[in-house]
Order: sequence, then C-alpha cells, then structure tokens
Amino acid sequence: MTEATWGESAKTPDINWRMSASLENVPRGETDIAEVTNLERAVRDWVGLDPEHRDAATLTTDHPVQIEGVSSTTLTGEAIAAIAEHLPPIPSQKK
Repeated sequence: MTEATWGESAKTPDINWRMSASLENVPRGETDIAEVTNLERAVRDWVGLDPEHRDAATLTTDHPVQIEGVSSTTLTGEAIAAIAEHLPPIPSQKK
C-alpha cells in the first residue's frame, strides 16, 4: 500500500514545457492563425503580447496542465499568467 501525500506540490506538479501547444487568437502579420510550438515558447510569446492581445489569446496544450489544483488543456488570461509564473529561467548565453 502506498501512502498519498497532499501538499502544495500536489497542486502544481512539474510542467512539461516541451509538450505541443498552440497560441490562438493572436494576430500574426495580416492573419490571425494559431502557431503550434512547445508550451514554453507559446507562454513566452504570450508574455510578450500587449494587454489587449493577451486578453484575446487562447492557449491549447496537448496534455492537461495542472496549476493550483486545476487541470485544463485550454487556457486563457489569468490561467496563462499563472503558468507564466512557473516558466523556467532562460539559460544564459555563453560568450
């Protein structure tokens, strides 16, 4: 028998930043097409958007992402911002 542990880490387990994800409802030049990339890139792109486009954007992932005990494959606004708080640091560039 295995003992279950319920703590803060269970609310937000490690995120698979390499899974496929698409950022939708974001203008790309003359069009408004979804870009399929990895989750880390999609979230970093969302962070770089102006507030109006952040509000309109939808992030869709290959697998559910769990943040603060809530699991979903389609995220918007505050949910994307919550994921952004967990982004891994950008590796420093070697000189």
